[in-house]
Amino acid sequence: MLAIEKARKRFASGDDAVVTALDDVSLELEPGAFVTVIGSNGAGKSTLLKSVAGLLMLDSGRIALDGQDITRAPAHARARLIGRIAQDPHESTCSVMTIEENLAIAAKRGQHRGLSLAVTAAARDRFRAALADVGLGLEARLAARVGTLSGGQRQALALLMATLARPRLLLLDEHLASLDPKTAEAVMGLTGRLVAAGRLTTLMVTHNMQDAIRWGDRLIMMHEGRIVLDLRGAEKGALTVPGLIERFHGVSRGGFATDRALLS
Repeated sequence: MLAIEKARKRFASGDDAVVTALDDVSLELEPGAFVTVIGSNGAGKSTLLKSVAGLLMLDSGRIALDGQDITRAPAHARARLIGRIAQDPHESTCSVMTIEENLAIAAKRGQHRGLSLAVTAAARDRFRAALADVGLGLEARLAARVGTLSGGQRQALALLMATLARPRLLLLDEHLASLDPKTAEAVMGLTGRLVAAGRLTTLMVTHNMQDAIRWGDRLIMMHEGRIVLDLRGAEKGALTVPGLIERFHGVSRGGFATDRALLS
């Protein structure tokens, strides 16, 4: 379904230094897989997702989706196949547009857009029904500007937007990181429901070990641009946070001991 082969990405880091963010990373996802990705700061997690989304171009390697080579395809060409939510709630939605206008754009993702009415009565009915399932009362606020919503409401809306057109692949790049614990729990619950309902192949980056263990059917750990741990099935199901910390500590040679974001 998703095949990444020997992906390599390097960045200049001042003083003529070069940082290798992806170091010959290879990864395959089967249709319907829900994979969580965890690792310390600078491990290459977000670089991996941005490369798949087309926001960054690989220096070398190959990315294929459903057998189609998308390695050099621009982000807009991948939009009909890939839904993505970033850490910042402001990045995945448009503040000055209304809820229904944001949803109308999302519903047309990857389609030809001619000169026609963007929000029809039928579209409003569809949006209300979808928002009612979210459970935040947004179905009664279709005409409200997105800038008036809380961060949690915006991420919930972003999730709905990213999944409305049933993408082949959903990328979640620490989409809970800016939310308070209670809101993060609610948005993660919504994430699980939408992924299950759409049977969406999902790649989710998180700093939260408990979320990485609890959600999905496969867990990948990255360190210094490489995949150093890949667990699934019974092995993933038996994981505990202390056990995962111990394993991370071993493969990173103690590199996680001071990473407060990962250990929180």
